[in-house]
Amino acid sequence: MSQLQPRAPRLPTTSNPAGRSAAVMAGVVAVMWLLEIIDAATGGALDTLGIHARTVDGLWQIFTAPWLHHGWAHLAGNTIPLLVLGWLVLMDSTRTWLVSALIVTVSSGLFAWVASPSGSVTLGASGVVFGWLTFLLVKGIFTRDIGDIVLAVIVLFVYGGVLWGILPTASGVSWQAHLGGAAGGVLAAWLLTLTEREQRSRMIASRP
Repeated sequence: MSQLQPRAPRLPTTSNPAGRSAAVMAGVVAVMWLLEIIDAATGGALDTLGIHARTVDGLWQIFTAPWLHHGWAHLAGNTIPLLVLGWLVLMDSTRTWLVSALIVTVSSGLFAWVASPSGSVTLGASGVVFGWLTFLLVKGIFTRDIGDIVLAVIVLFVYGGVLWGILPTASGVSWQAHLGGAAGGVLAAWLLTLTEREQRSRMIASRP
C-alpha cells in the first residue's frame, strides 16, 4: 500500500538559503530587465534572438529567447511568477533548479519552434514559468512527500489559473511555449525524483 512518507531534512548549504535563493533569482530577473533596456535603446535589435519557427538558424535561440521579451508589459507580467516559482525550486537544491531550468527551456523552446506559425518569433520567460509551475505541482505526486504536496496545493491556489495559458485562447500569446514548458516541468519532476522513488520502492520491498 502506498504511504506518505516525510523526507529526511536537507542540511542547508548556507546560513541563509532563502536569502541566497532570493538573491540568485533577483539577479536573473535583473539581467532580463537590463537586456530589455538594451533592446529598447537599440530599437528592438535583441528581438531577433527569439525563436524563429522551423528555421535552422532559429533553433539555437531556444536558449536566448527566455531572457528577452516583447516590451515592458510582457517582462513585467513574467517577473513576479518567475521570481516566486524560481525561488521555490531553488530552495529544493541548486541541482534541481539548474536541471529543471534546462529541461523546461529546451522543451518550451522546441515546442514553440515546431508548432508556432511560420514567420513568428517567440520571446519570453513564460515557458520557464509554466515549466516550474507544473514541476512544483506534480513533484509531490512522485515523491509522496507531505511537504511537497502541501506546497503543490498552495502553488495551485495562487497560480493555478495561469494553466489556462496552455490553451490557444488568446492571439499573440505563445501557448505553444507554455504547453511545451508545462510538459517539460512534468518530465523534470519525474527525472529528478527518480532516486527517491527507487529508494521508496526498495524500502517497501524490504518490509516483512
